[in-house]
Amino acid sequence: ADAAGPSGVGQLTHLSGALVAKHADGKVNYLSVGSGVNEGDVLATQEGAYARLKFSDGAELMLAPSSRLTVITYAFAKNTPGRDRVELRLLKGAMRKTTGAIARRSGDRVKVVVSGRTIGMGNAHFGILYCRGDCGEIRMPGNVPPKDGMHLDVAAGAVTVTNSAGTQRIKAGQFAFALPDARAAPAIVPARQGIQVTMPLAIARTAGPAGDAERSEPGCPTQ
Repeated sequence: ADAAGPSGVGQLTHLSGALVAKHADGKVNYLSVGSGVNEGDVLATQEGAYARLKFSDGAELMLAPSSRLTVITYAFAKNTPGRDRVELRLLKGAMRKTTGAIARRSGDRVKVVVSGRTIGMGNAHFGILYCRGDCGEIRMPGNVPPKDGMHLDVAAGAVTVTNSAGTQRIKAGQFAFALPDARAAPAIVPARQGIQVTMPLAIARTAGPAGDAERSEPGCPTQ
């Protein structure tokens, strides 16, 4: 099908490879740079593909290859902070998220959901890798793949991770991990055990407050 037009709550600004969007009405489109993204869209990067989106409040999000994310809600009205609300759901793969106007003024209304856990981001720049037996190409120290579960790194600011086991706060420079069981509490892990989600230069350049750091992080999600 033809690519979606430049409308909606965000726009695709960078793309390397193929990105597919399944819309709330069931239609499926291949997106191209300039395509719009809407509430209800399920975005899926294909194998080897990277994508970067810019939302209506200036926040940016980058997706690694073979990732899938749903834009559940993205409500922003420049002069009506009371209407701010963002909810994204990472279903598979890896992403990085930078801050925008909503996070700066209504940080408690921005969240990313991963396997039963709610990540409150506030004014933060962070990455998530969600492994479900599909991270074999990523290598940790000792040449072993990452454990299945949610891996999180924070480059700037702080996030909270909440589930039925409680809430864990992760600050800039820290790493966290949670087992696949949605009831398992997230825990901060030593830097040597952490995974930092990275993007290639062409995708990460100038993306948010940690853009300079991103420029030195080529390649796929890795430690």
